[in-house]
Amino acid sequence: MRAKEFSRNLLPSWACIVLFSWPLQGSTQMVGVIPAMLAPLGKCGTKEFLDIGSGECRPCAPGQRKSPDGLRCVCEARTDQSSPPEDCTGCSPLPPRNLWESLFLDSSFLACNNTCNETACQLLANTATLDTSSLQNRANDLYMKTKRPDLPKLWYGSTESFFPRVTFGKDSRICLQVTKYDARGNFLGWEDASGGTLQLCPDSQNVLEAAFVFGTWFKQSCSLKASYLLQRDPEPTFYELFLQYEDEKGNLRWWPVPVENPEIRKRTPGALNSWAFRRFFLVDGLSGRKQNLTDSPETVTLATELLLSVFLPTGSPGNQPPFLLTVKYAQGSSLGHVQIALGALGSFAVLYALMKVSSWARRSRLQNINLMIVMKFFAYLAGSLANAFFLIAVGIGIYWLIVFKGQQSSTIEVTLPPAGGPTETRFIIYVLCALVLKTLDLVHMLSTQLTASVFFIDWEKPQEKRPQRPPTGGDPRAAPSVSAWRTFLIANEWNELQTHRKVNPSLQLFATLLLLEVVGLKNLASRDLNVNLQPGSNAHLAPGSPILRFGIAASVWLAVGIVQVVISVGLYERFVEDKMQQFTDLCSLSNVSVFILMHRCYGFYIHGRSVHGHADVSMDTMHSYLQREEENLCPLRGLEADSDIQTFEVFLTDRTRALYDRINQPLAEAPGGARIRSSVQDQRLRSYHSLNRFLASFLEHRYSDMDYVVKDKFLLERILDVEFQEPGGVSVLYKDESALFGRAVFYHHELTLLFFEALVFCAVDLGARDFVLATLVTFVVQKLVQILREALGKRNLAEKTLVDNQFLI
Repeated sequence: MRAKEFSRNLLPSWACIVLFSWPLQGSTQMVGVIPAMLAPLGKCGTKEFLDIGSGECRPCAPGQRKSPDGLRCVCEARTDQSSPPEDCTGCSPLPPRNLWESLFLDSSFLACNNTCNETACQLLANTATLDTSSLQNRANDLYMKTKRPDLPKLWYGSTESFFPRVTFGKDSRICLQVTKYDARGNFLGWEDASGGTLQLCPDSQNVLEAAFVFGTWFKQSCSLKASYLLQRDPEPTFYELFLQYEDEKGNLRWWPVPVENPEIRKRTPGALNSWAFRRFFLVDGLSGRKQNLTDSPETVTLATELLLSVFLPTGSPGNQPPFLLTVKYAQGSSLGHVQIALGALGSFAVLYALMKVSSWARRSRLQNINLMIVMKFFAYLAGSLANAFFLIAVGIGIYWLIVFKGQQSSTIEVTLPPAGGPTETRFIIYVLCALVLKTLDLVHMLSTQLTASVFFIDWEKPQEKRPQRPPTGGDPRAAPSVSAWRTFLIANEWNELQTHRKVNPSLQLFATLLLLEVVGLKNLASRDLNVNLQPGSNAHLAPGSPILRFGIAASVWLAVGIVQVVISVGLYERFVEDKMQQFTDLCSLSNVSVFILMHRCYGFYIHGRSVHGHADVSMDTMHSYLQREEENLCPLRGLEADSDIQTFEVFLTDRTRALYDRINQPLAEAPGGARIRSSVQDQRLRSYHSLNRFLASFLEHRYSDMDYVVKDKFLLERILDVEFQEPGGVSVLYKDESALFGRAVFYHHELTLLFFEALVFCAVDLGARDFVLATLVTFVVQKLVQILREALGKRNLAEKTLVDNQFLI
């Protein structure tokens, strides 16, 4: 029959404690009222121990003394004892399970087995108790090999086979006591089991005592942080549970309550008194320490359920004990959140990289796996893993800022990880991994943009048919008859857009430094609970924590960046100027379209064909054109009739791309520069005009075998940036109302640049502990990336569009 049930369910960061009690039925005869809790230590002399079987004091043999708990005799240490052997390599074939066993298990076995070291024997018994899942371990093996007769009892043996007849009356109290030992084997004394010793839920003393009143229905539940439990028991405390009662003669007796571990019982079937334990613990953070015993544990073992069962026989006592304590353990990780987040985000990063490389292969019309696909996979994986590490590092930093600095009006329950400890080391590794991977991601982004194929399609037709002599050796059909300045204008505007961003990099650095240094947010990174942003000149300044510095710096950086993006997109571009939309409008006014191929068969198209037919006109004529558009007296600017959509995603067929490459080959292979031969220049001009006519004819549906259709993407396709629709034998132009051609420049890669610069800023600060220096280094890095993108982008533009460098300002 169940008297009390202690049940605790362990969650990753919370421990829920629930305690239940039901009224019992059985014999109601009360043998005697139990007085206040008394320990058996003082019942016998210094050379006597209390025999709990008979309840009498018995003398110790010569050379022995009473054990610290007073329940047995142990050998008395002698000064002439030799030191125990130091080598225990062959003591057991089983290896140590953790750092604690590696440091203390063998030495405690040797000291216990060869000398009268009672503390070493207790340490050996404690270490054997720590394995809650199996008896097949080195600690149990060494315990079984110990030859001392006075070894602390680990299991419920035959000497405890007597079961006292216990009866309870109305409102009688169940008197339970525990002996306590620390992890190193030191005896901590006897203690009343009530009053919160085994009840982790905090409450008033009356409420806690009610759990031990017979016949009372009792229920208690609470939620506790795992950090609180580790602070309560940084090292495990080991308990032995005893029932204190009075026999028929009124003498106080103590009876050891057997402890059952269901996991070991399941793996080791047998009689109850064969594998019932004498010892148990509540919290073990010692076994999870891997590098140093002062470090935070990586894993924590908790007693997730304590069930105290009471059996009241109606007849003579049988083989069932009146009390049985069942303890269920579970192991959790103190780094569970980080590991779970790293595993989840890492898995998502791999899936995302697979999706991106699959989309890239599809857009490149590649059927088989080759080296380029493998390289692309690792490039995408580097970017997604960099984001994962960065987000985890930011989460850790913000978590410690909130949890540690938030302890302003309550008891301090959480302390920062030790300086230079494994937690800080792992954190710095996360940051450095994020920086290296994000650098690779930036290089991949730059290489994709700097190798993109860009071509400006000139739709202008000569307004007057005047005979003109073509250049020597030139194609008469390619005779210059329209102005090239419109193309040069569009090329220069595109060149300026290549480093256009939603965030102003200089303002980003200035605002971040202002908040950290001037406002004083950097002072939140101190290793104390001070949250004063402007401490006095005479105030003590605790050293900073790298985790907190990263948390506050990254938070400020991202907050400033988010504010800039919101203002730029939501206000500035809406009410002041939108350079991306202005570029599209300029293309329409210039009668020039832009054709961009980021991958072999995928890119973007900006339809800039003028609805008026000509753009080489006077100022008055241009104003009249704009007036007609404002009054809706002319068609819309879109590619399709009755549509104003001018930007598209392009998905070409393999045949169309092959013809594009064949026409573009002389233009791509011919050397550029001002001193090229006239024959080479003529060849480049012919290729330019041929490619211009081909793309114009393609967009006008003049090729029946290389036609295209205009479609809308599905919602999921737009979200994932993939194409699920099978185009068949025609190219596809997907309508784009979000100016996705910004992916060919910095504009649509703001997140990559923002994360990269944040990591550079924070990494420099972690090394130098100086936000000013971090600002200067980040500024230099920003400028170097910008200069590199502008210089190489300008060269690529000149090579692909026939607009010479000297015309790109």
